[in-house]
Amino acid sequence: MRFMVMVKANADTEAGTLPTREQLAEMGAFNEELVKAGVMLAGEGLQDSSKGARVRFGEGRSTTVVDGPFAEAKELIAGFWLWQVSSREEAIEWVRRAPFLPGDEIEIRQVFEAEDFGEEFTPELREQEERLREQVAGQQH
Repeated sequence: MRFMVMVKANADTEAGTLPTREQLAEMGAFNEELVKAGVMLAGEGLQDSSKGARVRFGEGRSTTVVDGPFAEAKELIAGFWLWQVSSREEAIEWVRRAPFLPGDEIEIRQVFEAEDFGEEFTPELREQEERLREQVAGQQH
């Protein structure tokens, strides 16, 4: 099963403070463990919310764009991983090994799989999804 592991933002990440060389090296070593274990499918850090935007949908498909920065840094995401693990508990164990500082917070959320959608996810929709996934994978090589 796949899990999205989200690193919550804090005052430093929202201020655009970059990690130190030592912190980058620690995270690189942790990421190397994840890759060697076959756990890590993807992962990236995100820049602070002042460089982002939120798009809200209204009636009739109208949209409103709100530029960052956004309040409540603790509710924002500063980075993420996508992991393939056998259970939520395994994801939690990996997070416990990650080189974060006191006060940092990580959120773990299971990713939907095709089976989770039941009959609403018709064979045609499944075929489309599989075709798109293959296309995306092909673009990454």
